[in-house]
Amino acid sequence: MTVEEIEEILEAGKETQKVDYKESCPWDEFTFIKDFLAMANNQDGGMIVIGMKEDGQTFTRQGIIPEHKTTYKIDVMKDKVGKYADPYVFFDVDFPKDKNGLEYVVITISPFDKVPVICKKDGKENFVTIGSIYHRGFNRRAESTRVSSYFDMREIIERATVKMMQHFEKLDLKPSKTIEDKFKSERGDL
Repeated sequence: MTVEEIEEILEAGKETQKVDYKESCPWDEFTFIKDFLAMANNQDGGMIVIGMKEDGQTFTRQGIIPEHKTTYKIDVMKDKVGKYADPYVFFDVDFPKDKNGLEYVVITISPFDKVPVICKKDGKENFVTIGSIYHRGFNRRAESTRVSSYFDMREIIERATVKMMQHFEKLDLKPSKTIEDKFKSERGDL
Protein backbone atom coordinates (compact mmCIF):
# COMPACT_ATOMS: atom_id res chain seq x y z
CA MET A 1 0.00 0.00 0.00
CA THR A 2 1.41 3.36 -1.02
CA VAL A 3 1.63 6.49 1.11
CA GLU A 4 -1.05 8.06 -1.10
CA GLU A 5 -3.42 5.11 -0.57
CA ILE A 6 -3.06 5.09 3.22
CA GLU A 7 -3.39 8.90 3.31
CA GLU A 8 -6.68 8.71 1.42
CA ILE A 9 -8.04 6.17 3.94
CA LEU A 10 -6.80 8.14 6.97
CA GLU A 11 -7.92 11.54 5.66
CA ALA A 12 -11.55 10.37 5.56
CA GLY A 13 -11.39 10.21 9.36
CA LYS A 14 -14.60 8.21 9.73
CA GLU A 15 -15.71 4.62 9.66
CA THR A 16 -17.78 3.40 6.74
CA GLN A 17 -19.25 0.14 5.55
CA LYS A 18 -15.84 -0.67 4.06
CA VAL A 19 -13.45 0.83 6.65
CA ASP A 20 -13.19 0.14 10.37
CA TYR A 21 -10.67 1.97 12.59
CA LYS A 22 -9.15 0.57 15.76
CA GLU A 23 -6.59 2.10 18.06
CA SER A 24 -3.23 0.42 18.49
CA CYS A 25 -3.76 -3.00 20.01
CA PRO A 26 -2.24 -6.47 19.77
CA TRP A 27 -3.84 -9.13 17.59
CA ASP A 28 -6.65 -10.86 19.44
CA GLU A 29 -9.26 -12.94 17.64
CA PHE A 30 -12.03 -11.71 19.95
CA THR A 31 -11.33 -8.08 19.06
CA PHE A 32 -11.45 -8.69 15.33
CA ILE A 33 -13.49 -11.77 14.39
CA LYS A 34 -16.85 -10.03 14.05
CA ASP A 35 -15.29 -7.46 11.70
CA PHE A 36 -13.70 -10.19 9.57
CA LEU A 37 -17.01 -12.05 9.23
CA ALA A 38 -18.95 -8.84 8.51
CA MET A 39 -16.58 -7.39 5.94
CA ALA A 40 -16.35 -10.68 4.07
CA ASN A 41 -20.11 -10.33 3.54
CA ASN A 42 -19.77 -6.78 2.12
CA GLN A 43 -20.16 -6.32 -1.61
CA ASP A 44 -16.51 -5.24 -1.98
CA GLY A 45 -15.06 -6.57 1.27
CA GLY A 46 -13.42 -4.04 3.52
CA MET A 47 -10.43 -3.09 5.62
CA ILE A 48 -9.50 -2.68 9.24
CA VAL A 49 -6.98 0.06 9.99
CA ILE A 50 -5.21 -0.31 13.33
CA GLY A 51 -3.62 2.87 14.66
CA MET A 52 -6.51 5.35 14.73
CA LYS A 53 -7.66 6.55 18.15
CA GLU A 54 -11.32 7.41 18.63
CA ASP A 55 -11.96 10.80 20.24
CA GLY A 56 -15.72 10.99 20.62
CA GLN A 57 -17.08 11.36 17.10
CA THR A 58 -13.70 11.70 15.34
CA PHE A 59 -10.55 9.65 14.88
CA THR A 60 -6.97 10.84 15.24
CA ARG A 61 -3.78 9.29 13.99
CA GLN A 62 -1.88 7.30 16.54
CA GLY A 63 0.02 4.67 14.57
CA ILE A 64 0.73 1.13 15.71
CA ILE A 65 2.88 0.58 18.80
CA PRO A 66 5.89 -1.59 17.83
CA GLU A 67 5.08 -4.23 20.48
CA HIS A 68 1.58 -4.52 19.05
CA LYS A 69 2.81 -4.73 15.46
CA THR A 70 4.80 -7.90 16.16
CA THR A 71 1.58 -9.77 17.09
CA TYR A 72 0.13 -9.42 13.57
CA LYS A 73 1.47 -12.67 12.13
CA ILE A 74 -0.61 -13.65 9.12
CA ASP A 75 -0.36 -17.43 9.63
CA VAL A 76 -1.56 -17.18 13.24
CA MET A 77 -4.32 -14.80 12.16
CA LYS A 78 -5.46 -17.14 9.37
CA ASP A 79 -5.63 -20.08 11.79
CA LYS A 80 -7.72 -18.10 14.29
CA VAL A 81 -10.11 -16.63 11.69
CA GLY A 82 -10.52 -20.06 10.07
CA LYS A 83 -11.96 -21.43 13.33
CA TYR A 84 -14.93 -19.04 13.05
CA ALA A 85 -15.59 -18.64 9.33
CA ASP A 86 -17.35 -20.94 6.88
CA PRO A 87 -16.38 -20.63 4.11
CA TYR A 88 -12.89 -19.30 4.70
CA VAL A 89 -12.23 -15.53 4.77
CA PHE A 90 -9.42 -14.36 2.51
CA PHE A 91 -7.39 -11.38 3.73
CA ASP A 92 -4.01 -9.67 3.56
CA VAL A 93 -2.03 -7.74 6.16
CA ASP A 94 0.08 -4.69 5.31
CA PHE A 95 2.14 -2.24 7.40
CA PRO A 96 2.05 1.09 5.54
CA LYS A 97 3.41 4.41 6.78
CA ASP A 98 1.64 7.75 6.40
CA LYS A 99 3.28 10.97 5.19
CA ASN A 100 4.47 11.68 8.76
CA GLY A 101 6.15 8.28 9.13
CA LEU A 102 3.52 6.79 11.46
CA GLU A 103 3.05 3.08 10.78
CA TYR A 104 -0.33 1.30 10.71
CA VAL A 105 -1.64 -2.22 10.33
CA VAL A 106 -4.09 -2.52 7.45
CA ILE A 107 -6.03 -5.76 7.11
CA THR A 108 -7.75 -6.00 3.73
CA ILE A 109 -10.62 -8.49 3.70
CA SER A 110 -11.94 -9.91 0.42
CA PRO A 111 -15.66 -10.34 -0.21
CA PHE A 112 -17.05 -13.87 -0.14
CA ASP A 113 -16.46 -15.85 -3.32
CA LYS A 114 -19.72 -17.77 -3.83
CA VAL A 115 -21.70 -18.02 -0.60
CA PRO A 116 -21.93 -15.72 2.43
CA VAL A 117 -19.60 -16.32 5.35
CA ILE A 118 -21.37 -17.87 8.32
CA CYS A 119 -20.03 -18.00 11.87
CA LYS A 120 -19.25 -21.64 12.69
CA LYS A 121 -18.26 -21.25 16.34
CA ASP A 122 -19.51 -19.31 19.34
CA GLY A 123 -17.14 -16.63 20.52
CA LYS A 124 -16.07 -15.53 23.96
CA GLU A 125 -18.97 -14.04 25.93
CA ASN A 126 -21.28 -14.52 22.92
CA PHE A 127 -19.37 -11.90 20.94
CA VAL A 128 -20.19 -13.97 17.84
CA THR A 129 -22.77 -16.71 17.62
CA ILE A 130 -22.64 -19.97 15.71
CA GLY A 131 -24.93 -20.00 12.66
CA SER A 132 -25.08 -16.19 12.40
CA ILE A 133 -24.28 -14.04 9.39
CA TYR A 134 -22.62 -10.70 10.11
CA HIS A 135 -22.40 -7.58 7.96
CA ARG A 136 -21.51 -3.91 8.23
CA GLY A 137 -24.78 -2.24 9.14
CA PHE A 138 -25.86 1.39 8.84
CA ASN A 139 -28.59 1.43 11.49
CA ARG A 140 -26.93 3.96 13.79
CA ARG A 141 -23.38 4.12 12.56
CA ALA A 142 -21.15 1.88 10.49
CA GLU A 143 -20.56 -1.19 12.63
CA SER A 144 -20.14 -4.92 12.35
CA THR A 145 -23.37 -6.52 13.44
CA ARG A 146 -25.45 -9.64 13.06
CA VAL A 147 -27.89 -9.57 10.14
CA SER A 148 -31.24 -8.86 11.75
CA SER A 149 -33.49 -7.61 8.97
CA TYR A 150 -35.06 -9.32 6.00
CA PHE A 151 -33.83 -6.49 3.76
CA ASP A 152 -30.14 -7.02 4.66
CA MET A 153 -30.46 -10.81 4.43
CA ARG A 154 -32.14 -10.60 1.02
CA GLU A 155 -29.37 -8.32 -0.29
CA ILE A 156 -26.69 -10.80 0.80
CA ILE A 157 -28.58 -13.76 -0.67
CA GLU A 158 -29.09 -11.94 -3.98
CA ARG A 159 -25.35 -11.21 -4.24
CA ALA A 160 -24.58 -14.86 -3.46
CA THR A 161 -27.02 -15.99 -6.16
CA VAL A 162 -25.35 -13.78 -8.76
CA LYS A 163 -21.87 -14.96 -7.74
CA MET A 164 -22.93 -18.60 -7.92
CA MET A 165 -24.46 -18.07 -11.40
CA GLN A 166 -21.23 -16.41 -12.56
CA HIS A 167 -19.27 -19.37 -11.19
CA PHE A 168 -21.42 -21.86 -13.12
CA GLU A 169 -21.12 -19.79 -16.29
CA LYS A 170 -17.31 -19.90 -16.01
CA LEU A 171 -17.61 -23.69 -15.85
CA ASP A 172 -19.88 -23.53 -18.92
CA LEU A 173 -22.74 -24.99 -16.90
CA LYS A 174 -26.03 -23.42 -17.81
CA PRO A 175 -29.45 -24.50 -16.63
CA SER A 176 -31.90 -25.48 -19.31
CA LYS A 177 -34.66 -22.95 -19.86
CA THR A 178 -37.54 -25.34 -19.33
CA ILE A 179 -38.34 -28.82 -18.10
CA GLU A 180 -39.53 -29.59 -21.61
CA ASP A 181 -36.02 -28.84 -22.98
CA LYS A 182 -34.54 -31.27 -20.48
CA PHE A 183 -37.09 -33.93 -21.38
CA LYS A 184 -36.37 -33.52 -25.12
CA SER A 185 -32.60 -33.86 -24.58
CA GLU A 186 -33.03 -37.01 -22.49
CA ARG A 187 -35.55 -38.51 -24.93
CA GLY A 188 -33.28 -37.99 -27.91
CA ASP A 189 -34.60 -39.47 -31.19
CA LEU A 190 -37.11 -41.87 -29.58
